[in-house]
Amino acid sequence: MFDTMTVTKAVSAVCGSLLIFLFASWAADSLYHTGPAEGHGGEEVAQAYTIDTGAEEPTEAVEEGPAFADVLASADPVAGEKVFGKCKACHKVDGSNGTGPHLNGVVGRNHASVEGFGYSEAMLATASEVWTPEIMNEFLTNPKGYVVGTKMSFAGLPKVEDRANVIAYLATLP
Repeated sequence: MFDTMTVTKAVSAVCGSLLIFLFASWAADSLYHTGPAEGHGGEEVAQAYTIDTGAEEPTEAVEEGPAFADVLASADPVAGEKVFGKCKACHKVDGSNGTGPHLNGVVGRNHASVEGFGYSEAMLATASEVWTPEIMNEFLTNPKGYVVGTKMSFAGLPKVEDRANVIAYLATLP
């Protein structure tokens, strides 16, 4: 039934398969090994990227640039009107409400004080606060971070000069 040639072929096939798997394993280990290089001096292998967890934060305060009061003192309302173009999609300055409340006379008035506009619960909770230039600066930096839960979907103005110019422009509106 089984002759010597058939048994030799079967054993050779099994040994050949094991040899191929062994070589494939060695190749994969050399290509994808990320642990310390044992047997190669023991130096640590550098990772392709690291994830910053904030554990090594600098202990000294980093200067963020000029103070807002200094920038506001030299703000340009004409430049602010140009930056306000980003706000026009939702806010109007003709006394009527759009997606957002109108911004006529916003500097110096209370939060959530425009009659007939449906404010979010989060904004209504801050209704006792007044829109001072400093508070407007904080709000325009990150609206959702300043009033958590606001319906305003605008991401904010990252440049302090743009915020100061817009606030100076809004201060000129009746």
